[in-house]
Amino acid sequence: MTIHQILKHYWNHDSFRPLQEEIIQSVLLGRDTLALLPTGGGKSICFQVPALTKDGICIVVSPLIALMKDQVENLKARGIEAIAIVSGMSKREVDIALDNCVYGPVKFLYLSPERLLSELVRERISYMNVNLIAVDEAHCISQWGYDFRPPYLHIADLRLLHPGVPVLALTATATDDVKDDIQQKLLFGEPNVFQQSFERKNISYVVQHDENKFRKLLDIPKGVKGSGIVYVRSRRETAEIAKFYTENGFKADFYHAGLTMEQRSSRQEDWQNSRTRIIVATNAFGMGIDKPDVRFVVHKDMPESLEAYYQEAGRAGRDGHKAYAVLLHTPADRLKNEKKLLSAFPSVDEIKQVYHCLGSHYHLAYGTGQGISFDLDLGDFCSRYKLEPTKTINALKFLEQDEYLAFTESVFLPSRFKFEVSNEELYRFQIANEAWDPFIKTILRSYGGSFENYVRLREFDLARRSNLSVQQVIEGLKQLQEMGILNYLQQTDQPQVTFIQARRDNRELVINKRYIDERKMVYTRKMEAVFLYAEHKKCRSQMLLAYFGEDNALKCGVCDVCLEEKRKRNLSETVDDITAEIVQLLSAEDMDTDELITRVQTGTEKERIETIRLLLDAGKIKSDGEKYYL
Repeated sequence: MTIHQILKHYWNHDSFRPLQEEIIQSVLLGRDTLALLPTGGGKSICFQVPALTKDGICIVVSPLIALMKDQVENLKARGIEAIAIVSGMSKREVDIALDNCVYGPVKFLYLSPERLLSELVRERISYMNVNLIAVDEAHCISQWGYDFRPPYLHIADLRLLHPGVPVLALTATATDDVKDDIQQKLLFGEPNVFQQSFERKNISYVVQHDENKFRKLLDIPKGVKGSGIVYVRSRRETAEIAKFYTENGFKADFYHAGLTMEQRSSRQEDWQNSRTRIIVATNAFGMGIDKPDVRFVVHKDMPESLEAYYQEAGRAGRDGHKAYAVLLHTPADRLKNEKKLLSAFPSVDEIKQVYHCLGSHYHLAYGTGQGISFDLDLGDFCSRYKLEPTKTINALKFLEQDEYLAFTESVFLPSRFKFEVSNEELYRFQIANEAWDPFIKTILRSYGGSFENYVRLREFDLARRSNLSVQQVIEGLKQLQEMGILNYLQQTDQPQVTFIQARRDNRELVINKRYIDERKMVYTRKMEAVFLYAEHKKCRSQMLLAYFGEDNALKCGVCDVCLEEKRKRNLSETVDDITAEIVQLLSAEDMDTDELITRVQTGTEKERIETIRLLLDAGKIKSDGEKYYL
């Protein structure tokens, strides 16, 4: 099929969005390509369509595990075979999934970047018939990007395995430095960038300077109809502000990565379907969400970078209609961000302490643990070893940079199982163990393909079908596992730590202090750019566009700075018109205040009184205490 036939057949669209077709044609010509498309610009189509035109498999590297899973489910729903391999999957699960990619009909293999550190994964990829390598959130590969992730540096290893295969790198935001760095790190044969303008003409960017942020949080939904997102820094605040909205008559809920998967799904769905008007969230919310009618996005706190702000604010107005991106700012915000800067960069000794505590936490002997993944209950871990949570998270990221471990902040893996015996052996077991027969039959009727692959399982559904409690189902599956009938992996929703190297003695750890200092410099520079944006009286859209390299943009005319300029300009013109009328009236006769205000036709009463004061102060008109005259 042609690319247009594929688009129609699988997505039922007649035409591509702006730049999509040009990007696809570039990929089909075998050219390494960097595509910058705004949030909601349809990045996934750019690799999915060309991959479907060719034999073989497309490897997609993405750090967004929730987004990977959504895309895999969406592709499967369209009849396209896709698999995701993420942190937390067992070695056997990964083994089976990779076999299906080598020998089966799989068209898309989604990988988290830390998986590229695995020798097993790299070896299997070398046997695959790869037709395209797609790198989502490609800014993560750049040290100058706002979200640098060290495992991304290993994507270039894929190029050595498949040197003739083109790379398509995709991101929503990148400065000129980051664009150059992405192409260099991914070993592009030649520079090749497709970029839409970052301008969003329908978004009014507003910075509000008010010490009472809570009052502003209420004013915005009162003044703007439709759905909204309010971004805050802490999980605690999400609940507090959602409660504050509810108490003031707005349908609101909160969202953060600490909620269960069921809670997150239901809250997101309620907001998507407008049963909830306002969602108060940390930056864990929004990736991959394409709700077109968001009318306002509010940042209660200063974002870490203009890249992050542009992405989050860009979730407003995707339907092309007027929307507002509001940043609440006070002088105290700078102190908060400077304090956060200190937590973001732990000392070398603090990083080593976290590493030592991890080894003790998982009872790992020195020289063991390589390749093993563990759930990490961050609250329990920090409490037990008296560690500060923010510093601990950042220490884990620096340990990841030096490739001692891989850290994924939040992974949801559903329950899954696979039969470990053949069909015939299972049948003999059922005959010999009649009590287990009804339960096993329910499993077999509910889930197909479980002899060859790990299959997703919902304990609640199985409990309903077998007239058992959820706890009885879990216990039953565990007992069948102990008997060697099946392998049952219970769902997890915890951050994951994977030891890339065997545990070392702290004296052997080499932490790259120079790298930490460089990251601190980048972080500080990006923080200053955010405050410059908030504090400067220049068109907000122009400032954002200049940050992304669009230096000659016109004023937007709809941000708070442009509207204030317009208001002052209009006021100046109004004052001139009122002045002309007053001079004309007083040249004919003297008048008292009431008569003069009544006879002037231009402006409001307040503007007429103000103009009379200005004319008196300038000596252009005079007063004897009762009447005005020239």
